Amino acid sequence: MLGQYMWLVPLLPFLAFLIILFFGKRMPDRGHTVGIAAVGIGLVLSIAGFIELASGAGGVEKSWTWFAFEQSGLELEFGMNYDFLTGVMFLVVTIVSLLVQIYSTGYMHDDSRYTWFYAALSLFTTSMLLLVIANNLLMMLVGWEGVGICSYFLIGHYWEEKEYSSAAIKAFITTRIGDVGFLFGIFALFVIGDTFNIVELNHLAEEGEIGGTALTIACLLLFCGAVGKSAQFPLHVWLPDAMAGPTPVSALIHAATMVVAGIYLVGRMFIVFEHAGAALEVVAIVASITMLIAAVLALIQDDIKKVLAYSTISQLGYMMAALGV
Repeated sequence: MLGQYMWLVPLLPFLAFLIILFFGKRMPDRGHTVGIAAVGIGLVLSIAGFIELASGAGGVEKSWTWFAFEQSGLELEFGMNYDFLTGVMFLVVTIVSLLVQIYSTGYMHDDSRYTWFYAALSLFTTSMLLLVIANNLLMMLVGWEGVGICSYFLIGHYWEEKEYSSAAIKAFITTRIGDVGFLFGIFALFVIGDTFNIVELNHLAEEGEIGGTALTIACLLLFCGAVGKSAQFPLHVWLPDAMAGPTPVSALIHAATMVVAGIYLVGRMFIVFEHAGAALEVVAIVASITMLIAAVLALIQDDIKKVLAYSTISQLGYMMAALGV
């Protein structure tokens, strides 16, 4: 089965990041060919894997022990979970990333930090794909924080200008506020379910082995992370300012991939949320407020990128509300 090799999709852009970072300035094209080729191969693999899933092949979950605590018997996993949801997200991330990287060869051609820009794009793509394929919450957290730091690098690409550096700092701090809740939510779920594995947590919730107020609180804490990453009310304020970065960055991160991470989190953990008391009601209410106020705010903007930013926030609210209801 091709599915068991899908770990190559996030690995390829990571290797491209290392090559561009260390050797990009010595290359005739300043490194962009490596980044584009890595994502292009990843896209081909993603298409082939999706076709295999659509033809009826089952998903693949496999893991390796990262390290173990002998006294407690706890093992931390490094693993992958490739199913239909992962397959769809792989297609979205690789297609958008490939198009943005190709477009950027012209848009960023005369930029003094061209090589670094492509290195950061490759690292961002790696982090987003890692977040998507992770089979456990700790591994997802690594990808989650990876897209956060790459977003900071790319929004503040023109850091000499205060507007750009301030926007990068605002985005970083605002999303970190939500990530504090996300981190506590991960630990709370571990205390309740004694595992970080997402499939196992969903199974425990479905079987009624975990539940009650503790599970509701854990899910609401997880949702804090989703509120930050997917720019939901009241942590939506970073996204309009983040459009200050280079336009390809806005297209890749703030309209197509990173901002969908929070929605993906709720979708991936949906069975847990479904059995967590009023958690989904909170998701629906927050998302409904977001999609309404963002749509209204979009009407009064005179900067086209901010119009797109608020429109994006509103559309993200629709997706989150769909999960909530």
